[in-house]
Amino acid sequence: MGILFDFTMVLTRVSAFFLVLPVFGFTAIPIRIKVALAIFISLFFTRTSPLAMRSSAWRQISTLEIVLLLSNEAIYGLCLGVIVTTVFSSVKFCGQVAEHQMGLTMAEILDPLTDEQSQPLGMFLEMIFIIAFLSANGHHLFLLTLNRSYEAFPAGSIPTLPVMVGGIAKSGSTLLIAGLRLAAPMLAAFLLLMVVLAVVARVAPETDILLVSLPLRVGFGLMLAGMFIPFITGFVGEFADWMGKLLPL
Repeated sequence: MGILFDFTMVLTRVSAFFLVLPVFGFTAIPIRIKVALAIFISLFFTRTSPLAMRSSAWRQISTLEIVLLLSNEAIYGLCLGVIVTTVFSSVKFCGQVAEHQMGLTMAEILDPLTDEQSQPLGMFLEMIFIIAFLSANGHHLFLLTLNRSYEAFPAGSIPTLPVMVGGIAKSGSTLLIAGLRLAAPMLAAFLLLMVVLAVVARVAPETDILLVSLPLRVGFGLMLAGMFIPFITGFVGEFADWMGKLLPL
């Protein structure tokens, strides 16, 4: 019974982590694969990770304490997953900023990964980042995150609530900082384009700047996005650095 409860404790944290995790938490992945993956990883960590209590000690706690322990594990797993997902979304946020400058804020399509409405350029850049992330064995970073969480806080123990809330708050600010920093070259280029169009409007007042600027902004934005793609791979290493700083481990 003690071994089964140890496995349940580990499975709770792992399942909550994978529930909101990017790539593995996408709705495009079948539920059976997610469940099998969570069980397999939980079995591994149950056998290799330290526990906050010995198996024999589980028999001495009440049902209410067991429910609280499982709830704590679920909250900690969700906290880890939310932090990873928030920072992971920086590339998509960068694409949305670029689309706003291109005038494509109303252009939305169905994201096949999440089954939600999303903007095409942001979704495209996110897919490129996912490919680069997986090709660099970035999924190993998720397993390393779980391993470090069990080393710092074995099953049955979690960090304090202020630490977890602080990590989530910092990940939100990191999303804005990293996304705007990635989009900074595009913002500067569009600012220069607006200056050029303003000069043209003053030199040739008869020119319909609105009619000229719309296709020009779209074409210019797509060209900048194509030039931006090689820099996405560099964000993979930066993403790993942010994980080491923000996760409550």
